[in-house]
Amino acid sequence: MAGLAQQVGDWLLREALGKPSVEKIFEKLCSRLTGIGIPIARARLNWPTLHPLFRAEMVKWQRDNGVAELEHFHHQDTNSEAWQRSPLRYMLETDLPVLRRRLSGKGKLLDFTIFEELSEQGYTDYVAFKTEFSQPGMFIDSRITGIFVIWATDRPTGFTDEDISVLQEVQLTFALVCKTIIQAQITTNIVETYLGRQAGRSVLKGNIRLGDGATTRALVWYSDLRNSTRLTGSLPSEKFLELLNVYFESAARPAILAGGEVLAFIGDAVLVIFPIDEDTDTAALSQKMLEAVAESFRMRDVANAERLENGLEPIDFGIGLNIGEVVFGNIGVPERLAFTVIGSTVTEVERIEKLTKTLEPNVLATGEVAALMPGRWVSVGRHALEGVAHPVELFTPAVLTDAAMLDAAE
Repeated sequence: MAGLAQQVGDWLLREALGKPSVEKIFEKLCSRLTGIGIPIARARLNWPTLHPLFRAEMVKWQRDNGVAELEHFHHQDTNSEAWQRSPLRYMLETDLPVLRRRLSGKGKLLDFTIFEELSEQGYTDYVAFKTEFSQPGMFIDSRITGIFVIWATDRPTGFTDEDISVLQEVQLTFALVCKTIIQAQITTNIVETYLGRQAGRSVLKGNIRLGDGATTRALVWYSDLRNSTRLTGSLPSEKFLELLNVYFESAARPAILAGGEVLAFIGDAVLVIFPIDEDTDTAALSQKMLEAVAESFRMRDVANAERLENGLEPIDFGIGLNIGEVVFGNIGVPERLAFTVIGSTVTEVERIEKLTKTLEPNVLATGEVAALMPGRWVSVGRHALEGVAHPVELFTPAVLTDAAMLDAAE
């Protein structure tokens, strides 16, 4: 069987040269191991990750369906009861590379809750392997690097010594493959978190030189926090940071869910774009955008009700909307670049949003935006924009109250 294990290892290395997902390669690995006679009935692959929402990820595989499924563990799960009572935590704390337990018959040992559950489900043997590897800049001063691979069988006699030997032989090659895939995914996570999905993918494709970029048409959404100067002077820094995050959740989250991409948080302002090309259904885009605007103010009202109940300062903001050509690319200096959008469309939308501080509506848009869905907007007249040669006619949603806006958007 050693020769078969070598074949599996060679296959893993060939797979790593392509673009496999961790779950797909683990699924194939489980199938190949069962194909050479290893009686695997249940398998798990766990690894820590660097992601704003998740601290770790896991791939689950069951022989019954043969499909690998990806699951995430959130940061708040670190102190969960399940983790505290996990054999993986025990392996980390004791720096144990291998943990094996007989789940039935002679030598049965159920010293963790999960082993009791697996034994009741008919599993007879359990083995977990931990392989550590370094990842540049990640988890400094932490031992939680690398992968855990867990195998279980329901064969009455459990795993043989030869089975364990093959699994252990495959482990090192599989860890190397996982390191390659996981590091690439972490890089993507970081780039997309800080730059946005579209900008991040552009950078990962090689657009990293000063001036790299393209001109594109887009609907631009710009929002700015009210009374930020007073708030920064009156609130402790941690309280103002907390307020900012509540504001950004209201002002940016609905736009993201509607298909927009946050390109920048500019102090206490947020810049979002909705790219438009020849295949874009502009009526559908306008509908989603109106729903997102309504949802932003609904979220603001919910957040403010809670903040007022707790004696905290409420938040308020305006939203400006514009459509036009934007330059989407790298600006700055070669040593420090920012991937963003620039152009008159962006400059105008900032000026438009500023008018929401003096005009009654909290939402103002140009005629190009209003033209996407005629009848859903009303004119508020022509207004001068700083730096723009001629006054611009501006529009606001036809129903001005936030609750009614939500009903209209639905």
